[in-house]
Amino acid sequence: MSTYDLLLTNVRVVRHDRPEPELMDIGVTDGRISRVAPQIDRAEAAQVVDGGGRLAFPGVVDAHQHWGIYNPLSKDAVSESRASVQGGVTTALNYMRTGQYYLNRGGRYADFFPEVLSATEGRSYIDYGFHLAPMSREHIGEVPSLVEEHGVTSFKIFMFYGSHGLHGRSADQNSFLMIPEGERYDYAHFEFVMRGVQAARERFPELADEISLSLHCETAEIMSAYTKQVEQDGTLRGLEAYHASRPPHSEGLAVSIASYLAHETGLPKINLLHLTSEKAVDAALRMARAFPHIDFRREVTIGHLVADIDTAHGLGGKVNPPLRPRADVEALWGYVLDGKIDWVVSDHACCKDEVKFGEPRDDIFVAKSGFGGAEYLLPGLVTEGNRRGLSYQRVAELTSWNPAQRFGLRNKGALLQGYDADICLVDPDSTWTVRAEDSESTQEYTPFEGFELTARVTDTFVRGQHVLVDGKVTGEPAGRYLARPQR
Repeated sequence: MSTYDLLLTNVRVVRHDRPEPELMDIGVTDGRISRVAPQIDRAEAAQVVDGGGRLAFPGVVDAHQHWGIYNPLSKDAVSESRASVQGGVTTALNYMRTGQYYLNRGGRYADFFPEVLSATEGRSYIDYGFHLAPMSREHIGEVPSLVEEHGVTSFKIFMFYGSHGLHGRSADQNSFLMIPEGERYDYAHFEFVMRGVQAARERFPELADEISLSLHCETAEIMSAYTKQVEQDGTLRGLEAYHASRPPHSEGLAVSIASYLAHETGLPKINLLHLTSEKAVDAALRMARAFPHIDFRREVTIGHLVADIDTAHGLGGKVNPPLRPRADVEALWGYVLDGKIDWVVSDHACCKDEVKFGEPRDDIFVAKSGFGGAEYLLPGLVTEGNRRGLSYQRVAELTSWNPAQRFGLRNKGALLQGYDADICLVDPDSTWTVRAEDSESTQEYTPFEGFELTARVTDTFVRGQHVLVDGKVTGEPAGRYLARPQR
């Protein structure tokens, strides 16, 4: 009888706690890493895969995706998880809420969330979990049961929904969010969400370090005013116009408000999502100094690190918060290199061409917000990181260890004995050109079309299952729902 189900040989193992990759073999038993050592006996393994000297990264924990926002959730779970493994992603945490889009209905999470789990079960090629957004007073009361019964330990506030629609135009709030008449999704609601999450932390003290609240930080009133101003002026077009309509100081102000509310409510676990600009990160760092008792985490997306309003391919690059000018991209990289950013994500939200672009097709304010990008997460970060001196150790922290630790994924995030055998092999010297047609996503375009990358994910393993073989997705979906924290 074999000691190992799988033996991955001749790989340069990248660890979050080691400065340099080390040439090792990785033994896998029952979906877990059972040994990491040089020159393990091949005769002890049922299956041997030669890594060919490539880098072995911990599978990417993409802590920010959106399945089912524009397409049926059951279909996105298949296609977008296939796209994810192309980018080295082995775990996705998806943001989900009631209201328009997603399942297109309101009501209690007790009724809503089992439908989410049913729609995704048996369809994903990667492991997955969900962050949930308490949209109504009733949802706040459900937070403890979501923690206890479903293993949902992370929650979200979309600050700009106060008086702003998803795509840039104002919308009737109650019908868009499908919340009860007489309720408002505003700063008072955000405060009460924070109090509800903190109450759950106090109710489950053994889980408190892994229960957190994430915020999309933009300020509805500023965006509404600037959108009107940009449209009336009429001189700006495309992604530049959208950037101007949702200015960076709107992010900075929202970060400041959210941080003070966290201080007021005593909630110490705050995640500031997809910070896009120098002003946004500057505000986040100011708030960290002002409130040192709050454990802030700061997130950026791969899109905001590799594309800007001039280099992105067309209006397909519309996203919330927007892509920014090159100066903001460079500022974000400065913060990444200085250790001020905690993790990098895709914010993957597949939006097909027929849905993305309205009439007229060149009107940025008619186009839908969001695009896919998980398939470029690790290749893009390694490519740009190599150009800028970002170590592989730091890449492993940013893409795997840090988000796994924050979000209760106790078995994920490291190539160490006892951890899930989530592994991706990367050739850091393979130059290729991004083409949407090569993606497993059902999205027919990408804002990264034509970008030249110099790193490629060749193979991906999810709990030891070889789901990407020499660049091709293979086998059947075997991803599992992750109730958190993992036991």
